[in-house]
Amino acid sequence: SYSHTSLLSDPEKLEQLNQFPDFNNYLIFVLTRLKTEDEPTRSLSGLILKNNVKAHYQNFPPAVADFIKQECLNNIGDPSPLIRATIGILITTITSKGELQTWPELLPQLCNLLNSEDYNTCEGSFGALQKICEDSSELLESDALNRPLNIMIPKFLQFFKHCSPKIRSHAIACVNQFIIGRAQALMDNIDTFIESLFALATDEDSEVRKNVCRALVMLLEVRIDRLIPHMHSIIQYMLQRTQDPDENVSLEACEFWLTLAEQPICKEVLSGHLVQLIPILVNGMKYSEIDIILLKGDVEEDEAVPDSEQDIKPRFHKSRTVTLQHEGGEGEEGEDIDEDDDDDDDTLSDWNLRKCSAAALDVLANVFRDELLPHLLPLLKGLLFSPDWVIKESGILVLGAIAEGCMQGMVPYLPELLPHLIACLCDKKALVRSIACWTLSRYAHWVVSQPPDSHLKPLMTELLKRILDGNKRVQEAACSAFATLEEEACTELVPYLSFILDTLVFAFGKYQHKNLLILYDAIGTLADSVGHHLNQPEYIQKLMPPLIAKWNELKDEDKDLFPLLECLSSVATALQSGFLPYCEPVYQRCVTLVQKTLAQAMMYNQHPDQYEAPDKDFMIVALDLLSGLAEGLGGSVDQLVARSNIMTLLFQCMQDPMPEVRQSSFALLGDLTKACFPHVKPCIAEFMPILGLNLNPEFISVCNNATWAIGEIAMQMGSDMQPYVGLVLNNLVEIINRPNTPKTLLENTAITIGRLGYVCPQEVSPMLQQFIRPWCTSLRNIRDNEEKDSAFRGICMMIGVNPAGVVQDFIFFCDAVASWVSPKDDLRDMFYKILHGFKDQVGEENWQQFSEQFPPLLKERLSACYGV
Repeated sequence: SYSHTSLLSDPEKLEQLNQFPDFNNYLIFVLTRLKTEDEPTRSLSGLILKNNVKAHYQNFPPAVADFIKQECLNNIGDPSPLIRATIGILITTITSKGELQTWPELLPQLCNLLNSEDYNTCEGSFGALQKICEDSSELLESDALNRPLNIMIPKFLQFFKHCSPKIRSHAIACVNQFIIGRAQALMDNIDTFIESLFALATDEDSEVRKNVCRALVMLLEVRIDRLIPHMHSIIQYMLQRTQDPDENVSLEACEFWLTLAEQPICKEVLSGHLVQLIPILVNGMKYSEIDIILLKGDVEEDEAVPDSEQDIKPRFHKSRTVTLQHEGGEGEEGEDIDEDDDDDDDTLSDWNLRKCSAAALDVLANVFRDELLPHLLPLLKGLLFSPDWVIKESGILVLGAIAEGCMQGMVPYLPELLPHLIACLCDKKALVRSIACWTLSRYAHWVVSQPPDSHLKPLMTELLKRILDGNKRVQEAACSAFATLEEEACTELVPYLSFILDTLVFAFGKYQHKNLLILYDAIGTLADSVGHHLNQPEYIQKLMPPLIAKWNELKDEDKDLFPLLECLSSVATALQSGFLPYCEPVYQRCVTLVQKTLAQAMMYNQHPDQYEAPDKDFMIVALDLLSGLAEGLGGSVDQLVARSNIMTLLFQCMQDPMPEVRQSSFALLGDLTKACFPHVKPCIAEFMPILGLNLNPEFISVCNNATWAIGEIAMQMGSDMQPYVGLVLNNLVEIINRPNTPKTLLENTAITIGRLGYVCPQEVSPMLQQFIRPWCTSLRNIRDNEEKDSAFRGICMMIGVNPAGVVQDFIFFCDAVASWVSPKDDLRDMFYKILHGFKDQVGEENWQQFSEQFPPLLKERLSACYGV
């Protein structure tokens, strides 16, 4: 005969037993009644039953299901905490199968059992209720169950005063589930809730204090109006709790400052408390002893230790979005917020007090700006020059955290601080070296604004040494910091390119898996930052062989291809003709990746039970690299396209259900249109209807790239574009008139409307009046370039065909014309003719009145450039 334990631990036996309906009766029997067995065995029996419920509950005979439910309710008060918890999990699993509706007695009975004199019964029921509240908070709010919360919430609130801390803690945790969703039953009792929380403020139990802090943080988001009258005492309380000896409590409390910083009243309610708060946050930014152990803070050299695969976080590829150049800056500011900017030690990516304190200081620095510094500067000196490395390290983190918010106020101290921070890059402690990398990257903008020899050169030299550090965490921090420096410095780095490439290429042979992926990013960013300056034989000789060696080493199924493809895409765009010797194998492989992914998707759609769904990122990244090749190599890509089936593949990609695939395929279509239109032209009749369907601003980036591609196609098609204008024009006019459309999309839409008007003025000009005003306002801020040139020629031609369409908004046209710095001569003539034509049409006197409305700058500009 089997003992229960061996029976339960044999998977094949379990499979056979699962054929018997009463096997589940047996499992519940072991859990609830077989008191002779040890608790772990009984609990295991319950967990196996839970898995069965998850997988096959709909096949349980009704009698078995009822028996299990009954047993759960009868034994929720088992003397063993482990068994009570297991039964609670089992109940929740049954309710998650949509059973709350078909088990009407469950909630009333559990609520009733709370009144039991027996502690175990009360605690067990509360445990189950807490799990149900966590899992089904929305359902409990709905009419489906007759709004049980109206009874449950007042009931829970009564237990805030219970003599057992475990029960008090359950009661708060239950109510907390309903704060963020603003459950009506809670809102009706909100004042009682808040009073009850205040009564528990000094509870001796840490779990209770944690739940009180969590409640106050959520209320701050949801019902700040109710907290404002008590704000002074809440802040005092949170200042204490942020220093709680139990880190679970201090972490919950620290979230309060993060949340408060997002509230408009933050400055007003917090100014008086900064003097207490700042030292507390700074103190929380030290590594705890346990952190140092987990981070192997004493291990200095680990570069030879291979990475464990679970350390490597999944990466997300940011698909191509076509943007225009703005005055003075590249692309659109604020569009790619740096995801990893906020932290330094992300391998421990558990959120902890150190991270939370640093994040809170960062957001508060953005709220208070330089008003924070009087509270910080006196502390900083003691930290930065401390003999204890843990304290010194936290001081460097503080400097990094305030960099964004307090930059102005820090400037006077930077000339002195920077050399000290650069010296910290050579500290004997790896954790000090790595944080110094991060903090220095936060000041990169200032470094680059100074003469290069003063800080840029020493910083770059030391960072490059750190890229070759013996410690993996330092390598990672240095690579990320260097990428930030590259973005800020751009062509300032050109004089040092040889030295930079030597270091990055050397790192190739040195790095383990995880840091290799960050190294690709640093190389790609370098290529983006210095552009065509990279196109020198000696640089290509250094850089390409190791990249191509990796490329040949990786299999088509290897996700490491993503960062490598992204990196090569940047390199190809920068090297342009210099990339030619390498382009053929790279091009072929990208086409293969697209083809394989499409084939796998097709098999999966036909037989989802037999095939796995493909990872479409392979296809997206490959399409983006093909775009990079087309953009970098221009006409030289012609032969490659001729010898491949890329146009057929593109036709499929453009119709993919996944928006990111469509987004990248429209970018590629536009780039191929520019590079080798003869190959695209035969497909236009099939492609245009698809482009028209994708002018849907619900998917901003897809819509943006489709719009841009239509404009590029129009420029190549010329008057042959005529049959297709009707497919796209109405959508484009609708998009340009939508409120809240993002700037990038507005600009691309305006350019494309202008280009369509340039090649087909007769077809587009009748709609002039419907788009001229938003058209003018969205293009006045982009700098002179080809796209702007062709769009404005189009507008001029349409005004020629339909002058009445511009009359009402002529002032906007004048303003847009004045935004040109130096239009080509023939474009300037077109502007001149329109302006003078309008002036002659209305007569001198009316023109005078009209131009009186101009802002002085516009008036000057027009009279200086066009004599009107």
